[in-house]
Amino acid sequence: MTTTITETHGVDPTPTPLALLLLGREADPNSERGVECPGDLPAASDPDLVDRARAAKAALGDRVFILGHHYQRDEVIEFADVTGDSFKLARDAAARPEAEYIVFCGVHFMAESADILTGDDQQVVLPDLAAGCSMADMATAEQVAECWDVLTDAGIADVTVPVSYMNSSADIKAFTGKHGGTICTSSNAQRALEWAFEQGQKVLFLPDQHLGRNTAVRDLGLSLDDCVLYNPHKPNGGLTAEQLRDAKMILWRGHCSVHGRFSVDSVNDVRERIPGVTVLVHPECKYEVVAAADMVGSTEYIIKALDAAEPGSKWAIGTELNLVRRLAKAHPDKEIVFLDRTVCFCSTMNRIDLPHLVWALESLVEGRVPNVITVDAETEKYAKAALDRMLALP
Repeated sequence: MTTTITETHGVDPTPTPLALLLLGREADPNSERGVECPGDLPAASDPDLVDRARAAKAALGDRVFILGHHYQRDEVIEFADVTGDSFKLARDAAARPEAEYIVFCGVHFMAESADILTGDDQQVVLPDLAAGCSMADMATAEQVAECWDVLTDAGIADVTVPVSYMNSSADIKAFTGKHGGTICTSSNAQRALEWAFEQGQKVLFLPDQHLGRNTAVRDLGLSLDDCVLYNPHKPNGGLTAEQLRDAKMILWRGHCSVHGRFSVDSVNDVRERIPGVTVLVHPECKYEVVAAADMVGSTEYIIKALDAAEPGSKWAIGTELNLVRRLAKAHPDKEIVFLDRTVCFCSTMNRIDLPHLVWALESLVEGRVPNVITVDAETEKYAKAALDRMLALP
């Protein structure tokens, strides 16, 4: 689902009805049944929402710690105690043991990671349980277990090390930990792959094929021919045993619905419209888009690059619109635009809005703990092992 930016420059398109649906401000009763919050959700039009959020947060004091992912709306980020990417936020939560409640303004897998890394006496709250991640959902525990059986039948499981992106479910992180693998972020994917190849001959990288391919080819010097794509919806992943044995990188067929929309045409178009522009994209973008860009880096890298950029410089950013728009506002001395004319919001991330945050905070004030995200002990044990291996990487 897409909306179109009509402005030649800028990153703040006028929302269409479809855009409002993607932003979570409208509902589709045919596709979003069962995602209502129990109790009374404040109306988005309530003029007292900001004051209510401030009052609830003040009443809770140090008992609550609010995390805001970079892709959240400004109205939510305003109340975040810290902002960052998913792993930074989970670590920030772990560093606040005095907080009884961790309110995670992000998506489900992020809240799971926070629960894994925080104490047993802390509770992680996700303001809207409908805030998921399509990429994380592209790899289920059953599918990955079946994949491992395929690798075993091909005689390569014992020389294959799983590396899972942080953007994965707790079940997938646990699978990774149980099979001697590690987790990575977009910032340390290169080091994680280097470590994995020190442990074995092959890597099973999931669930984001693009981060895996970009890191292997651009950073490690492997070729595209060294990579094969495992499709969980096809028998044996759509691959022969010989293809699996010849490959060095076995990439899961998953992707980010936002970053996957950027194209080489987007890059060429923005270069024509804005002479001298620097194109900076996230490594979740397709290989050909990354190859056509001037710079590639994680969310934190993008933020730091723009902070350090010269006044008057021109930038086209290939990542989620909320962050690009926030960066443009923070740097009025630079021209910062969204890479594409067509916008695909991260619809599930945007389900966390001010009404949901107010509802969650006021529920805590009233002594009710809503939408608690809990990872079972067995899953937590192995997921934490995989996370600990990442933390141990030099």
